[in-house]
Amino acid sequence: MASRDRIQVDHIQVDPGDGSLQRLAARFGGHAYDLHRHETYAVGLTLWGAQSFHYRGALCTSAAGQVMVIHPDESHDGHAGVDEGFAYRMLYIDPGAVSAALDRAATPFVPDVVSDDPALAGLLREAFADFPRPLEPIAADAIVGRVAELLSVRSDSAARPRKAATAHRAVERARDFLVAEAPRIVASQELERVSGLDRFALARHFRAAYGTSPHRFQVGRRLARAQDMIARGTALSEVAAATGFADQSHLTRHFSARFGLTPGRWAALTDRN
Repeated sequence: MASRDRIQVDHIQVDPGDGSLQRLAARFGGHAYDLHRHETYAVGLTLWGAQSFHYRGALCTSAAGQVMVIHPDESHDGHAGVDEGFAYRMLYIDPGAVSAALDRAATPFVPDVVSDDPALAGLLREAFADFPRPLEPIAADAIVGRVAELLSVRSDSAARPRKAATAHRAVERARDFLVAEAPRIVASQELERVSGLDRFALARHFRAAYGTSPHRFQVGRRLARAQDMIARGTALSEVAAATGFADQSHLTRHFSARFGLTPGRWAALTDRN
């Protein structure tokens, strides 16, 4: 197949965002963007091909699997760096949200605009796993918080978020609330009221206490219920509706990622007849 057949047509898809986080998926065969700047961080992953751009006086190229960190108010453009073009995913993140996630520390500056960063690449893939399906509010909080931590680690500044004792009683209240409300989408403001912590502080303390984010914890509770319902012979469409997933395909993706097999195979293996 010719390399140009792969690109087909230039394309951009973007979600509405929530003020602190917006996702964009795009592909281009040649010229992509004129010189421009934006007020957010742009944190991206090149999926295939290579994209080149002028940034801070240099020509930079991000190849497949590499990540990019473009800072707020920094001019840059974009074009294909190879004949086959390129595809990428990008998170646009409000600097204020990054600062809040780092306990009001100064926003980090990452000197290496392009890098091999498996942790950040993995997080970007996770952020787009259900794209363009909207992110649940507490899932977006977790992504912003984790990106902030990863940027801080690579920052050229000595500043780091302050480490404090884990707020165990606060995160226990949040955990109990997530268990009780597992089948529905929980708003960030609800967890703030229940725990008494702001959303980013809660994410930090929750991970310290339980080793995962509030959203991933809640999805786990949904999947545990789904697992039991499937084993009892409930139709997958009914399981998805009862456990807070948008549809059967949404359930299948999360179920497979958690348990390593599809809901259908789980049903077959646990057939009680």
